[in-house]
Amino acid sequence: MNRKRVVSAWAIVAAALALAVLAWLFCSEPEPVVRSPESPGSDPVMTGVLPYAGGPEGYAGSSECRACHEGPYDSWHRSYHRTMTQALSKESVKADFSGVALDWQGERFRLSETNGVFEVAIESVPAPGTAAAEPIRLRPSLLTGSHHMQVFWLPGGHGNLHIGFPFTWLIEDRRWVPRQDTFIRDPDQLPAIEVWNQVCIRCHVTGGIPKPIKEAEIFASEAVELGVSCEACHGPAQEHVRLRRQEAETGESLEARFDPIVQPADRSAQVCGNCHSIKWFDRSEEWETRGFRFRPGDDLEATTPVIRASKTGEQPWLESVLNRHPKLLEDFFWSDGMMRVTGREYNGLLESACHTQGGLSCVSCHSMHRSDPDDQLARDRHGNQACVACHESIGDDVPAHTRHEPGSSGSLCYNCHMPHTSYGILKAIRSHQIDSPSVTAEKLTGRPNACNLCHLDRSLAWTADRLQQWFGQELPELDQDDRELADVPRMLLTGDAGQRALAAWHLGWDAARETSGSGWQPALLAPALQDRYSAVRYIADAVSGIRIVGV
Repeated sequence: MNRKRVVSAWAIVAAALALAVLAWLFCSEPEPVVRSPESPGSDPVMTGVLPYAGGPEGYAGSSECRACHEGPYDSWHRSYHRTMTQALSKESVKADFSGVALDWQGERFRLSETNGVFEVAIESVPAPGTAAAEPIRLRPSLLTGSHHMQVFWLPGGHGNLHIGFPFTWLIEDRRWVPRQDTFIRDPDQLPAIEVWNQVCIRCHVTGGIPKPIKEAEIFASEAVELGVSCEACHGPAQEHVRLRRQEAETGESLEARFDPIVQPADRSAQVCGNCHSIKWFDRSEEWETRGFRFRPGDDLEATTPVIRASKTGEQPWLESVLNRHPKLLEDFFWSDGMMRVTGREYNGLLESACHTQGGLSCVSCHSMHRSDPDDQLARDRHGNQACVACHESIGDDVPAHTRHEPGSSGSLCYNCHMPHTSYGILKAIRSHQIDSPSVTAEKLTGRPNACNLCHLDRSLAWTADRLQQWFGQELPELDQDDRELADVPRMLLTGDAGQRALAAWHLGWDAARETSGSGWQPALLAPALQDRYSAVRYIADAVSGIRIVGV
């Protein structure tokens, strides 16, 4: 990697951004700033830098919902959807800005906070024999996330353009790490500059519109509201509010009249899938200037169909996508079309017979208003309830089906049919494509099977024999290593980066340690502490209990 090239790029970009920010702030007419419901008052320095209040027509904002729906409003307000995007404030920032100095690619980033004002000073390493240049000072204005990590965005100067700050704050660990290290990305490739206005605005706000003004070389991005608010799920509420106010004023019942509010029981999965999927959208739709046409209750497939890697022949428009992004399928899917990254759960649901034939949807297990914010599983969905509601015969005698003790991890439906085979946020995440354990599938795709992810000390041959005895699966062709070596440890040592990350995480998974014993994993994880990929090193470090410097 050409390190000098990266250093120069950051120095030039930072200097240009700072000048452009000043020009925009003092030479442009300020516009209203989008605020979360609890955000502080107007900050004149941030006016014109944050996304503008606006968005598509017909939206009212979550504050209008609160007046009549206090309970649902409060439960939503506690959720991480609400805080998906926020303006920086003492209340919203969980990261440490108290005189922290972070070094990355030859640049030093000094962080500070004074009375709720946050600043990043960027210092370049001077060339030998030259004086150090004056630091470039920027005020981060947006942050994304409040659950596992926080990502920060610096004003880009071209209108309200925002570019990614190169460090991420890990909330539980209480430390900064290079942002690129939280992904499984080739460490020899130069990191791309992330633009909030082109990517994150699609899902991390309500009613976002990028609005690039090409002739002026600026962004004038708008949003109804920062974060994922009530109308992201229930649809634009302006007409609903008008009707209800008229009803209150006149005493006339308006129930028979058209009410545009959507209760996500109808096409609820598509409401979630609008963000929790990999979609296709035609640029001719002009989404950059008008926003997406999809509204809750609409057919998602009519405007932004979901990419289905297992059905590429049925999606002729996918060819143009793959011409622009030839590694898209390889990066996001296992070779049989199952998702291997998190945040795209709707893709998995679409490939599941429980959904296509049984009517299972996102709200069969999850609830926005009747759940704990962590994972948002409905209050009665932490066990097998969602599954046995349809599979009643299995529910009558779960151990007869699972061949595991009742109440054990092996008798929990999720562990066998929704194993942790996706990667995201520095850990393994459950697949949302409901499937059955298969050694044959692992041999074809490289995706670890559920049995070996729990029985860490067992070989593929051991698993294949039991799947044949218990469920009549055909015995696949296996080589000597498949018969003699424990599968997950072998994957940790010989798999690709994604497989290594999943293997390392499962070596620390409580259910697997209870099943396979504990105490032997740290020695096996030692080589992973030197892995080329930072995400693998991080997971191995967390699992082994050995603290190392950095990620």
